[in-house]
Amino acid sequence: MSWILLVVSGFLEAVWATALGKTEGFTRLGPSVVFFTALVASMAGLALAMRELPVGTAYAVWVGIGAVLTVAYAMATGDEPVAVLKIVFLTMIVSGVVGLKLAH
Repeated sequence: MSWILLVVSGFLEAVWATALGKTEGFTRLGPSVVFFTALVASMAGLALAMRELPVGTAYAVWVGIGAVLTVAYAMATGDEPVAVLKIVFLTMIVSGVVGLKLAH
């Protein structure tokens, strides 16, 4: 159950990171509400997952999932250019996250 919670929290990290970029310095209410809601839920899920998972592993997986999804979303929406090297390095992050899960 901790792994599922951790993955969901990683997804929420991507949500709050993306929303933060759209708040325009917290001057836009909608993205600001999404940011704070996703931030609290993401941190709470990470904290709960860390009850059973090692801190280093949980944090690395959480950050990895969030980072990959944030960049992938930005590339999919055209906010960030798609580049072969980015895809290669994102694949390496995903491989590392999977490796941490397998090593646990």
